[in-house]
Amino acid sequence: MLEEEGTAATAPFHSYQEAVQWINGLIPFGIRPGLDRIQLMLEKLGKPHRRLKFIHVAGTNGKGSTCAFLTEVLIRSGYSVGTFTSPYITKFTNRFQYNGQDIPEETLLELSNRLYPLVEELAATELGSPTMFEVSTALAILYYAEVCYPDVVVWETGLGGRLDVTNVVTPIVSIITNVGYDHTDILGDTLTQIATEKAGIIKPGVPVVSCVEQPEAIAVIKETAKRRNSSLYLLGEQFKIERRTVNMEGQSFRFSGPFGERDLEISLQGEHQCKNAAGAMMALEVLRQYMAFLLDPEDVLEGFRRTFWAGRLERVSENPRILIDGAHNPEGAETLAKSIQEIYSYRKLNLMMGMLSNKHHESYLQHILPIVDTLILTEPDFRKKMDAGHLLDIVEQLRQKYAKPNLEIIVEPDWRAALEVLKSRTEAEDLGVVSGTLYLIADVRSTLLYQTDSEKGW
Repeated sequence: MLEEEGTAATAPFHSYQEAVQWINGLIPFGIRPGLDRIQLMLEKLGKPHRRLKFIHVAGTNGKGSTCAFLTEVLIRSGYSVGTFTSPYITKFTNRFQYNGQDIPEETLLELSNRLYPLVEELAATELGSPTMFEVSTALAILYYAEVCYPDVVVWETGLGGRLDVTNVVTPIVSIITNVGYDHTDILGDTLTQIATEKAGIIKPGVPVVSCVEQPEAIAVIKETAKRRNSSLYLLGEQFKIERRTVNMEGQSFRFSGPFGERDLEISLQGEHQCKNAAGAMMALEVLRQYMAFLLDPEDVLEGFRRTFWAGRLERVSENPRILIDGAHNPEGAETLAKSIQEIYSYRKLNLMMGMLSNKHHESYLQHILPIVDTLILTEPDFRKKMDAGHLLDIVEQLRQKYAKPNLEIIVEPDWRAALEVLKSRTEAEDLGVVSGTLYLIADVRSTLLYQTDSEKGW
């Protein structure tokens, strides 16, 4: 039997850095799907999650952008908003935001000291130590439930849905952005299996919005929603989009749903961002129609227009012209290739990429290789990095079928040196792109934007 929480007499951590080091030190415990540890932790803490209203967001790609749209619109509409997302791009505190601002370092330190004895107690039981993500999730719930008290929490899943730690909550609306091939080692290697895991966030009687498009995934979402008596709002059926304008500054589209039509503008690039925005808009309409949320049309328009999400088709340098994009799976690569060709004109496309070792690199490269003139293969600064030489082997296997005849390949394992190569090769009429794992994107972004406090990580 666990002792009552809060019996530790002294605080184990004396600085923010020590607290973050402790949480990140739990990474070796890995990803362990299941809710037993988080449920027990929250029970010991007095079930603080029961006092919060959540918008739960799952999906293969687009979760972060969808969370950003929801957060910006709700804040502009006068609501206080907590936003829990991962991974972070710049700093560990990015994960836990309140009204668009990171959790204060001293607050994270206090909450870590409160959680430490509970984590130690759990580690001594048959359940084993909570993971880094479980501790981060518990910390987020404590922050929102006992420190800043937001009206609503925008709550992004970590991985999957059904057994994801965030699924410990019962939301007021759920969103499943899309389904694609990612984390297949944990979620399954078919779209039906992956969709089943994502659909696990659908709760009895809680409305669900989805932008899923593949027939087999749609079938899973529909069947799950029906079984759980949840109203389903599906892109292409209950709501639709019609793109209007596209340029380097953004795009516009018409949203049509069961409660009316709206013309929206967004600054985020790519057709996929119209779908993410539409999913967010549909969820907001559900909140307005059925939960009495007051959303002034002008606040909604301005919120969508001003939404920003780092590392997604983000222009971080003008001379040379360089984009960064965290596309790291086949669907992301397809979207990136399509968006670049739709939005930009260039003479040569120089692309630098670095990957983790557990991804579908063949499928990713099949979408990317046809548009690349110079490919720079590198390695992210992360323990699960993919060896650049192994990546070259895959490229060579695919080269004849998918690449341009004159494709030039450069292998530079040191990402800093690779970035210098990209910059030197990208002339005025060219376009440089950095793509792959967000661990690489975070480092490149902080370097190009001169952010000295970057901590990048999971």
